[in-house]
Amino acid sequence: MFAYATRRLLGLIPVLFGVSLLVFLIPRLVPGDPATIMLGERSSEAHRERLREELGLNRPLFLDLQGASERGVSALFDTQYFDFMGDVLRLEFGRSIYSFIQVRDGLFQRFPATVELALMAMLLAVVFGIPLGVIAALRRGTFIDTGVTIIALAGVSFPVFWLGIIFIYIFAVNLGWLPSSGRISVTQAIPSGSGFYVIDGILHGRWDFVVDALRHLIMPALAVGTIPLAIVVRMTRSSMLEVLNQDYIRTASAMGLARRSVTVKHALRNALLPVITIIGLSFGSLLSGAILTETVFSWPGIGRWIYQAIASRDYPIIQGGVLFVAFVFVVVNLIVDLSYSFIDPRIQYS
Repeated sequence: MFAYATRRLLGLIPVLFGVSLLVFLIPRLVPGDPATIMLGERSSEAHRERLREELGLNRPLFLDLQGASERGVSALFDTQYFDFMGDVLRLEFGRSIYSFIQVRDGLFQRFPATVELALMAMLLAVVFGIPLGVIAALRRGTFIDTGVTIIALAGVSFPVFWLGIIFIYIFAVNLGWLPSSGRISVTQAIPSGSGFYVIDGILHGRWDFVVDALRHLIMPALAVGTIPLAIVVRMTRSSMLEVLNQDYIRTASAMGLARRSVTVKHALRNALLPVITIIGLSFGSLLSGAILTETVFSWPGIGRWIYQAIASRDYPIIQGGVLFVAFVFVVVNLIVDLSYSFIDPRIQYS
């Protein structure tokens, strides 16, 4: 397994290199000029050009052929892309064009909020999705199966932003049960620690803080967790139906084993492999930043931060944020691949 994991980690290098090219190039191909956005459309061209020079935006993107002919070969790589890759190799990602804060520091500040939201959403998807999928498979063709299938289809069909607005209207505006936005109430003093509010509140014994953090977390987690929940339900049902038709399941039932034992120990365990894959992909997507959900609920995570950076053409945040997201996504998928051997001992990595 160690050799397999090493090969997979080495395989991340060309993937991340390709991602770096895309995240560097695509924002610069989108119409819009950071200097114009910062200074306004009524600013003079001289002022905009001076700002571009200060930010390094007037330099060549990849190779400076003219500079190399005038100043030597070393000037060939004095470009925006090589500066960006130099920052990446130092794990710095540069500074924001607007706030001038280190992108790395901004990522570390916002990543706990995204992780907390993703964990809660996936917890809801797994806790409810797998049992519902198993029940639907065991009750195939009944009204229970039909009801679960309708719920799963509805979960996939509803747009996340629309569902978030509906939740706010019902539970925050009409009923007043939950707060409509943010991660914590302004009256709460945030305890020092890891940045995971629920965990930090528990460690400090701040139960009022924990309750307040959970109340802010419920609606965003429900909204962003509907799609993973629906996918987990459908995949669990499909995989269970396939496994239940296998000969060894019929043999186990014929030998007199209890139905619960056959379902849990034999059928469900073998049906979990595709479900684990879906969970890993969904969790990686959530960690990459649930942009729409974080924007609707003003959740201070990575997704909303990148969205704001795209709107303002803040290239360093876009580049560093997307590259960091890509790294997290592929690492999560690697962990999922390695977990297969623990679920099914027949799988060996060579």
